[in-house]
Amino acid sequence: MPRTRHHPTPGTPPGCPTALRRPRLWLALLASAAVSHSASAQTCEASTGPQPPAVVELYTSEGCSSCPPADRWLSGLKEQDGVVALAFHVSYWDHLGWLDRFATPQTTARQHQIKAALGGRYVYTPQVVLNGQDHRNWPGQTAQQLPRLPAAQAPGLRLRREGHQVTAHIAASSGQLAGYWAVLRDGLSSRVTRGENAGEHLKHDHVVGLYRPVPAWSAAQAHSVQLDLPAAASGLRVAFVVTDSGGNRPVQALVLRCS
Repeated sequence: MPRTRHHPTPGTPPGCPTALRRPRLWLALLASAAVSHSASAQTCEASTGPQPPAVVELYTSEGCSSCPPADRWLSGLKEQDGVVALAFHVSYWDHLGWLDRFATPQTTARQHQIKAALGGRYVYTPQVVLNGQDHRNWPGQTAQQLPRLPAAQAPGLRLRREGHQVTAHIAASSGQLAGYWAVLRDGLSSRVTRGENAGEHLKHDHVVGLYRPVPAWSAAQAHSVQLDLPAAASGLRVAFVVTDSGGNRPVQALVLRCS
């Protein structure tokens, strides 16, 4: 099992002032993915089935020498196997000499939120969070070996994209729910020249670039939320994860991609 890298600081992670500039980097990455067909062609929808997926959140960094095995493992998890995989890059290893261009203040803050919810003493990389719980036995596991979310607690979910707007329709259930949007990119790579991974050619899939939490709502009635995508987001996958009211434990998830 790969060794984990601990970062004991419980508050705002170091590197965030530098990371505040990263939304510009992400927009540039989105621009490079633009396609020639018109926004009107970007119309599609998808709905959840009777069995919700497993939700895997990987907290990783290009500045961490223990992370590439976890990145490769996550790349092997595919949606068709009943898994929603999400790579949250964090910025607190940037001080080792390599700036992870996929890390943002928002994705870094989510790991600190998960740490607090789970009662952890520190954040670390690589960390795999499976269905809202810390999961350290991931090495060698296949998608079929990952338990899925409980069907009894999962509300129906439908995603529809029209142009650059995506709408999530969540069916009525009980209690309170919250959620988050994640815009995902695959096939990314970096040739690292500094820090612990100097000389390595790192590859990534399921990278969360745009992360947008959704406030809690009463689940007694059906609910809809919308996300306006950047103009250059054509062809990218968009995930919506329904969570408990605190935004931590997933109860349903779906990924949409217009082809």
